[in-house]
Amino acid sequence: MTDSARRSGAVSIHPLHGIPEVTAGDDLGALIHDALVRAGLTLTEGDVLAVSSKVISKSEGLRASEDGRAEAVLAQSRRVVAERRTPAGTTRIVEALAGPVMAGAGIDGSNTGPDGALLLLPHDPDLAARQLYASLLSAHAPQPLPRFGIVVTDTAGRPWRAGQTDFALGACSVAVVEDLRGGSDSDGRELAVTTRAVADEIAAAADLVKGKSAAVPVALIRGLPDGTVTEPGAAGARSLVRTGPGDWFALGSAEAVRSALGVAPGSAAADEVGIPSALDETSAERLARAIRLALHGESPAAQVRPTEAGLVVEADDPFVAGRLCARLEVALASESLDELVVTSQPLP
Repeated sequence: MTDSARRSGAVSIHPLHGIPEVTAGDDLGALIHDALVRAGLTLTEGDVLAVSSKVISKSEGLRASEDGRAEAVLAQSRRVVAERRTPAGTTRIVEALAGPVMAGAGIDGSNTGPDGALLLLPHDPDLAARQLYASLLSAHAPQPLPRFGIVVTDTAGRPWRAGQTDFALGACSVAVVEDLRGGSDSDGRELAVTTRAVADEIAAAADLVKGKSAAVPVALIRGLPDGTVTEPGAAGARSLVRTGPGDWFALGSAEAVRSALGVAPGSAAADEVGIPSALDETSAERLARAIRLALHGESPAAQVRPTEAGLVVEADDPFVAGRLCARLEVALASESLDELVVTSQPLP
């Protein structure tokens, strides 16, 4: 993208009102076409439609029972990144089948329609965006359409930042990133790492008019820089997800330690040992969980006994005792109790 294209004029965002409650089997392309007509809008070259994933999930019938939320979260996840107990149950940050790392696999119970069931995310949001693109072409036929793009949006929190924002869950015909590396900033310095997540910026901007309670699931964004809209076969929003060596945050700090001791997040062992709370806990609660973590999978005869001087590991084998001391020190560190002294002695 050229500098002159980046310095384009104003961007406008138009909410599409009047889209009815979407149900399984509805032709979402036709519903959006009708909403554009009611708004007096015609798609023009470079327009992007930001579409809430909720209406796609509704049209595809992707629902689950509220009673089975915990099971649904695990079923819709590739892996659990972090988990905490809350007054409402266990909340898990997971890598969702849909791609992103987010709370509860993106399963949502708000604005789901009259039946009150939970909505699941599409497993392939980029494919869902391409299918909606085709549906819009069909709805406008025989009238040809100019080049336009689709961003499927969802809402998530972000590490180290309060609040939530919309992001690109899926995309079709949108250049989801703008790689500025090799260019220059306004002072003439070379840009070495700057890559703009354009699709995420579009999703967040669209949410300013869509909102969470206004029943506006689609917005049209107009005036984006040249090059934002591209070909339907371009890389989708899944390419924005960092995985493998680029993922520096594959596990929460506590979960990384617990996994190293054989207790992976989301497992039955995690429930047996106990999941840390999102609220304040007493030192006694954290200590008891650290001891259970250290003893997990070890000999039933081995024990950990609190004393005034610290903790004593008791085992009938010096090797087992030494290993348990090491495990216990690591487990204590996971609970920020590493000031406790650990020693060992043989069982009486």
